[in-house]
Amino acid sequence: VRVRRGGWASIKREVAVSGSTSENPSTQAAPCVLQTHLQMLPGDPSLLVVTNVDMGDKKTEFMKKASAAVSSCLGKPESYVAVSVQDNVALIFGGEPDPAALCTVQSLGAINLQNNKALSAEISTLLAEFNIPADRYYICFYDLPRENIGYNGATFAG
Repeated sequence: VRVRRGGWASIKREVAVSGSTSENPSTQAAPCVLQTHLQMLPGDPSLLVVTNVDMGDKKTEFMKKASAAVSSCLGKPESYVAVSVQDNVALIFGGEPDPAALCTVQSLGAINLQNNKALSAEISTLLAEFNIPADRYYICFYDLPRENIGYNGATFAG
């Protein structure tokens, strides 16, 4: 991704307004807020959780459980799963600062209704342990093409 003059704010604003960027007019805007953060996420598959809750010393335990859930629900080896949690961030949901989260799952394949529902249920259970109600977070799922995931000095397309 090339960042033009004006940086990320300019790109976010353009995508939000037009649904595409002038550099790639065919790019459609996703309905989730984290679309512009895709380039910063870990590999295949990965889960990014951003929350206004301070997870404290339970964060690592949450990440381990989330990693196992991603592996199980998407049918991927856990050795490839990456989980990143940003807790205690400034975040409001529905105009209120009560416990909330934004989640993104990306994977090379395995993104489908059945798997997404199963993983949504698992993430819901895990977030409930931090008093984040099921109606105070979104989970966005992205199925990425093989050529768009780099790993071990190459892409999964070769």
